[in-house]
Amino acid sequence: MSEIYYDKDADLSIIQGKKVAVIGYGSQGHAHAQNLRDSGVEVVIGLKEGSKSKAKAEEAGFTVLSTAEASAWADVIVILAPDQVQRHLFAADVLPNLAEGKALVFGHGFNIRFGYIQAPEGIDVVMVAPKGPGHTVRREYEAGRGVPVIVAVEKDASGQAWPLTLSYAKAIGGLRAAGIKTTFTEETETDLFGEQAVLCGGASQLIQYGFEVLTEAGYQPQVAYFEVLHELKLIVDLMWEGGIAKQRWSVSDTAEYGDYVSGPRVIDPHVKENMKAVLADIQSGAFAERFIKDQDAGAPEFLALRKKGEEHPIEATGRELRKLFAWNASTDDDYVDGEAAR
Repeated sequence: MSEIYYDKDADLSIIQGKKVAVIGYGSQGHAHAQNLRDSGVEVVIGLKEGSKSKAKAEEAGFTVLSTAEASAWADVIVILAPDQVQRHLFAADVLPNLAEGKALVFGHGFNIRFGYIQAPEGIDVVMVAPKGPGHTVRREYEAGRGVPVIVAVEKDASGQAWPLTLSYAKAIGGLRAAGIKTTFTEETETDLFGEQAVLCGGASQLIQYGFEVLTEAGYQPQVAYFEVLHELKLIVDLMWEGGIAKQRWSVSDTAEYGDYVSGPRVIDPHVKENMKAVLADIQSGAFAERFIKDQDAGAPEFLALRKKGEEHPIEATGRELRKLFAWNASTDDDYVDGEAAR
């Protein structure tokens, strides 16, 4: 049975009594920082020299320091930089400025789980991970609601790491919804598995294969796009609202029957075995090692795979079709010539 926390279980004054440095001002960073500030917490932003996020953070009214200066100033250091950057940033700027009694907060357990970051003695290491993108975390907070969070303590050096974790989770609005107790290991391994096997890797590959099967059989790419990608949102929204059962209840009897008899033909037991192999690579650290080695080398495999994906015919078809969607006209504004504006 999961252990779940709510606002009533947390003392907001704990984090209000701390100086908090949020390292990174991207999707999660801006949301954590603004929600903390609105909850009465003293916050500064730590960024590397030349960061494009500096202007945004200053425009939002934050003091921006170097990562090292922010780490030296803070009692609580929140590391929200990309996974592949964190260990370098930690070694160069955070570690030299840690002192006993300080706390490290992570939004994802990758670097702790796989040993790329090892905190010295006397430092609390905790995690507060919202189960939603940063803009949703911020929007829900402003609306008086919250996005659920999962919370974990890896090192409780002070003996007060759990109260601090729950106070932080309350300050960003997470405990308005719920905080589910987990571990760094469980969060990291399930997060990576979900991304690779279902949410990103699994769904993307399924869509591309579906598009290829239809177009190779002579059907129009525009029609294929609608059937295997565009309408997927309708199905996922129904699942999100009420589970797979609601989706099946909502579609036609023909679609529901096809779900039962053809789904297991496509996603057969071999797929489950392949998923187990993916999970094994995550658990062993093999995936993390492959990712970090590639990133350290300048990401040649990553960039080649990105380019290959962007050149798939479904992308060109989609860009043309989305121009016809009056309700969706700005979807590609941040996506130019197949390359995301990052």
